[in-house]
Amino acid sequence: QVQLVESGGGLVQAGDSLRVSCAASGGTFSSYGMGWFRQAPAKEREFVARISGSGAGTSYADSVKGRFTISRDNAKNTVYLQMNSLKPEDTAVYYCAASKFRYSDSIAQYPYWGQGTQVTVSS
Repeated sequence: QVQLVESGGGLVQAGDSLRVSCAASGGTFSSYGMGWFRQAPAKEREFVARISGSGAGTSYADSVKGRFTISRDNAKNTVYLQMNSLKPEDTAVYYCAASKFRYSDSIAQYPYWGQGTQVTVSS
């Protein structure tokens, strides 16, 4: 079973950049597809980005495409989400999630979740 811990959230201004990280332990990291999701107040959790175990495959929600980049370092058991040109509507708790041998944009496909990190973008 894999454990996930997010870090790097904070308060930034619109147009700024921020990188959040997710450190994994307890499993063979490269065998897990990883996803980033977010949940804004009073809204449902939504898909942001995903990456395959090798890092060769990635995809993004339309709302972040061209601004966010997901990457991973399997030697460090860490997945990253680089967020550029942040907007107030990006304000949310950001969660990373892991799924063995698959990577999906569906919340239901991820059995392992971190506790989340708050990202707040002021206008």
